[in-house]
Amino acid sequence: MKGLAVAVTAAAMLAACGSGGGASGQPAGSIKVTLTEYSFNPSTISAPSGKIVFYLVNAGSASHDMIITDSSNNRVAGSDLVSSGDAFVFTVDNITAGTYTFFCDQPGHEASGMKGTLTVT
Repeated sequence: MKGLAVAVTAAAMLAACGSGGGASGQPAGSIKVTLTEYSFNPSTISAPSGKIVFYLVNAGSASHDMIITDSSNNRVAGSDLVSSGDAFVFTVDNITAGTYTFFCDQPGHEASGMKGTLTVT
């Protein structure tokens, strides 16, 4: 019986780890962004300046990421690669007001329309 309790506890601990990719559930106050072939949903995001937390959910069949650039095309931040079926918490610290572009930088994804606009106020 003790072995069964250990096995059940181990299984519960593994389940509590979530879907991997650094995310076990959407954090309070985060912005959920769903990634698929070849789009972000939503593709237009507004957020206040400062710290922004994105909850990236890959509902597609390929791996995706989220790269943010400023109006001069300078990279501001970039997420880790999110595998199909996985989720990832992506935090951008201290972003200033302005209009930014975000896109997936996997080969061919941005050209296929996987991009959007982030407006920070």
